[in-house]
Amino acid sequence: MEIYLIRHTTPAIEKGICYGQVNLDLAQSFENEVAKILKTNNLNNISKVYSSPLKRCTKLALKFSKNLETDSRLMELSFGDWELKKWDDIPKSEIDPWMNDFVNVKVPNGESYIQLAERANDVFTEIIKKNTNSKKIIIVTHSGIIRSIIAKITNVSLINSFDIKIEYGQLFKIKKQNNILKLT
Repeated sequence: MEIYLIRHTTPAIEKGICYGQVNLDLAQSFENEVAKILKTNNLNNISKVYSSPLKRCTKLALKFSKNLETDSRLMELSFGDWELKKWDDIPKSEIDPWMNDFVNVKVPNGESYIQLAERANDVFTEIIKKNTNSKKIIIVTHSGIIRSIIAKITNVSLINSFDIKIEYGQLFKIKKQNNILKLT
């Protein structure tokens, strides 16, 4: 089985704005970014497509299949009170504790990275179990979800998982052979 984790393409939002579960549209470069993904990857004969329900993911997922399944557990980190605020405008008293321990500290009225990682890995495990006879699966989601799944597969701690760089539209291929998951 091959599982393709694909990050959504560039969102239509200015740099420096905190966004996680806000339902953003995509930048005008969307079609060009999709063409690049399709040109550089063999994404034929896909068995199933899963997606975060946010528009920036479903719009890309629909390019692979009109029959896709969305799951809210594939959504990005909930930044709670910080959603759509400029990072520089978030009070130091709120952001400093989170920056010092973003794995365990929850964003005000949001979630912590460990909470995101738990739901990401739960849904990932569930998708694999549901699709044991599938050859190729695509999951279109967000960098936080992809990073936490890759961290688990590669035994990287969550604190060090931000060393895993994930660009807009980037694809990661995971192979499952003999019940072992391997990033290829």
